Amino acid sequence: MDEDLRPNLAEREFLNLAYNSFYEIFQEIFEDSFWNKDEYYRFSKVRDAFAIYVEVLNYEPIKYVIEEMKKQRPPMESEIGSELFKFVRNLVAHFPFFNSWDEVWVSEVLCNWFKQGQSIDRFLKKYAGHKEIKYRLWEASKKKMTYLSINFPVQYIGNTKIYLKDILTETEGIKFSLVLMKRIMDTQISKE
Repeated sequence: MDEDLRPNLAEREFLNLAYNSFYEIFQEIFEDSFWNKDEYYRFSKVRDAFAIYVEVLNYEPIKYVIEEMKKQRPPMESEIGSELFKFVRNLVAHFPFFNSWDEVWVSEVLCNWFKQGQSIDRFLKKYAGHKEIKYRLWEASKKKMTYLSINFPVQYIGNTKIYLKDILTETEGIKFSLVLMKRIMDTQISKE
């Protein structure tokens, strides 16, 4: 009977580790001092946050949240909260050659070095040429509104380099990403 309850024992163990680690990274990233640290340190923390979040996306109730977002949230928010963040995670995991956010790039040639049609390739084919998406981020502790754009590559062909920094800027893009991730993850937190 207990096996049917959500979260089950294995899920609780995973979710506790994932949520605690994610929230710890989230807190650190929103400290001003974080942005003065070495760029490799920052990149490593951000890479970990994306990796944790994408693993949490496998939790079935989170999948329902993403589907509901398609109906109830602004256009493209569920795609950003799932597909874009998976793309970022996969990009930094499968091409671990870079030491900072601004260095990360991919091309169609590099992406398909082993096999065509993998997740990064599918994402870029699907969204190349898509119009930019504008967002704003309110940092209540600083009483500051930040405006940002998510810019998809104009084209995805050949050996043309597509830089991650051109899709999402390091500071504003990462802060926005983590806020959206946290909002999605928070749907599974009991308010009791």
